[in-house]
Amino acid sequence: MTSLLLKAFPVSLPFLRAPESSKPQFQVKVRSLDRDEASSSTAFSSDSVLLNGRSFTRGKDEVESLFDGGVEQKEKSMSPLVAEGNGRLRLSSGGEKSRRKGAISEDMDVLWDDGYGTKTVKDYLIASKDMIRQDGGPPRWFCPVECGQPLEDSPVLLFLPGTDGVGLGLTLHHKALGKVFEVRCLHIPVYDRTPFQGLVKFVEDTLKSEHSSAPNRPIYMVGDSFGGCLALAVAARNPQIDLVVILVNPATSFTRSQIQPLLPILEAMPNEFHSVVPYLLSGIMGNPLKMAMVGLEDRLPPREKIEQLSGKLTSLLDYLFVLSEIIPKETLVWKLKLIQTGSSYANSRLHAVKAEVLLLASGQDFMLPSKNEAQRLKKGLQNCQVRYFKDNGHTLLLEEGLSLLTIIKGVGKYRRSRKVDLVMDYVPPSKSEFERIFFKDGRFMQAVTGTVMLSTLEDGRIVKGLAGVPAQGPVLLVGYHMLMGIELHSLVGEYLKQKNILLRGIAHPEIFGGRFESSSSEFNFQDWIKVMGGVPVAASNFFKLLSSKSHVLLYPGGAREALHYKGEAHKLIWPEQQEFVRMAAKFGATIVPFGGVGEDDLVELVLDYKDLMNIPILNNYIRDIARSAPRVRDETKGEVANQELFVPGLLPKVPGRMYFLFGKPIETKGREDVLRNREEAHQLYLQIKSDVEMNIDYLLKKREKDPYRNVFDRMVYRALYPSLQEVPTFDL
Repeated sequence: MTSLLLKAFPVSLPFLRAPESSKPQFQVKVRSLDRDEASSSTAFSSDSVLLNGRSFTRGKDEVESLFDGGVEQKEKSMSPLVAEGNGRLRLSSGGEKSRRKGAISEDMDVLWDDGYGTKTVKDYLIASKDMIRQDGGPPRWFCPVECGQPLEDSPVLLFLPGTDGVGLGLTLHHKALGKVFEVRCLHIPVYDRTPFQGLVKFVEDTLKSEHSSAPNRPIYMVGDSFGGCLALAVAARNPQIDLVVILVNPATSFTRSQIQPLLPILEAMPNEFHSVVPYLLSGIMGNPLKMAMVGLEDRLPPREKIEQLSGKLTSLLDYLFVLSEIIPKETLVWKLKLIQTGSSYANSRLHAVKAEVLLLASGQDFMLPSKNEAQRLKKGLQNCQVRYFKDNGHTLLLEEGLSLLTIIKGVGKYRRSRKVDLVMDYVPPSKSEFERIFFKDGRFMQAVTGTVMLSTLEDGRIVKGLAGVPAQGPVLLVGYHMLMGIELHSLVGEYLKQKNILLRGIAHPEIFGGRFESSSSEFNFQDWIKVMGGVPVAASNFFKLLSSKSHVLLYPGGAREALHYKGEAHKLIWPEQQEFVRMAAKFGATIVPFGGVGEDDLVELVLDYKDLMNIPILNNYIRDIARSAPRVRDETKGEVANQELFVPGLLPKVPGRMYFLFGKPIETKGREDVLRNREEAHQLYLQIKSDVEMNIDYLLKKREKDPYRNVFDRMVYRALYPSLQEVPTFDL
């Protein structure tokens, strides 16, 4: 029988300790296995409660009345307690009241601190050593203090650890995940010998309990290595539960790994030689360089960066001995046999897995053939999506790269109900995500575009910066779509940087379809579009964005404008009928027409649609793609609606500069004439189009007078004036 233990942190672990002067920040529901083997161990019983590190003995009723940071508020008439939030408790009625969930963006600030990069693998090793000091008893769940309190209606996330069994494999990700998930981490004590089927039953019981308390909410399981086998086994046994399973280099490929042949050698090895095993395994368990690079300041000069990296590597090596304490010889042999059993169990039941599966595979995994396993599982599982990390090792979650939450958001897997809602369930970008895309990965783009942002005040004056663009939403920015959307990186980044407001772009549905994904698909530009708030073109999404007072980016020309032909640069290709004006007026949105120029200073279009359709074989390929691509407009409305998707032939130029001018805002609040009269709406549409064209013409003329239009001129200026952040432009 499963017993219930309420354990109030802090305990004796430094990373879980709160100030003694304050009451516990939260509690954790811990489930333990009742079995004969546990009778001789120091297993916690259902009438034992640890509060602030002290042990108390209470009756069953008293334990059930303990909640909210250790304050007793006994209500015998209420239902049993279940966990709420990351350690909070709530009373469950066995069901979930139906109510409208608010948008996450209403409760979270843009550029919030997700903590990614502040913790490293060294923190993991130190915390693991402290945790196993008082280890004992059966497997149980815990929640790290760093996870904090999640937002309301957040789904549960169960972390199933790898071979170590400690449950701290998400150390680098605790703060970020704890914001939008109720995190539970499975801890398997060092000397626990629960068989694989027993672990499956234990996780399954927790899964069913969480599902009964919130049946309309998904449950996430993150399985790392061995935990991947456990997650698949549980998912196969519970196809009726709405699950999102995230596998990280799953050990389902154990029979083809380099570790299996070592099992007889490890069994025969004398105990005194086991202390060297962690150092031997460290080279194949993960990428030490990637581990040391976590939190490395990317903007440091090369010399300082190398010195910092060297220090981190040395410090990391000093703590590798902890692995021999986390996984003693007897435990290592037991865990390898457990993985062998779990791998066979999971592989025999892959056909029964109905859950959504996201598989994260490393290219430098020398412990398991994870890349090949990703190919096999993608074919064998019914609903499997893969992201491949070619430079990472087996311990992907402890290495430098992307936050796990970023990956979940990028592949569109985060949801709070049965269906994904890209508006209501959207998690705004964090500070680390913004710095990653715009200053690390996008550093080159930032340098070569030298973006100039101008806006128009109410009196018609043009000024530098975005002072003329209203901060209060809803705001609808309507403009010209440059070739291949080359302006998006600069436009969205500068808007967020200058106004601290995120632009929610409306994009072609093909970006969200995943039609061309494979087992080697890396985290790509399309994923970043979703991270940065892009949504597919749909009236419902447009409605939700405006109703939530967002700043919305709209290109009426769509794909036809972004994939224009030769000689059509800076030319508006919009549909004849207005498609957005009346919707904007319905919500009283402020419309800001804007123009952008600079694509012709960055790339040259050498092969357009007409050229490509004259090439045999290639033209049939383009037609095949077009047939299966989703249509976003009525096909009877001209070439804007009938545009077929393709990749034009481009050649890079010596970079010039990118310019944006936001016109005078147009208020629609109170414009009943626009709502009731289609002709009035059409006239407003034509006014917006005319304003965009005037903005483009203004920029084309003024850029000729910019002394720093060329990238080399800007480089010289930065070298002469390194303390100045912005490079001047033309006089207004």
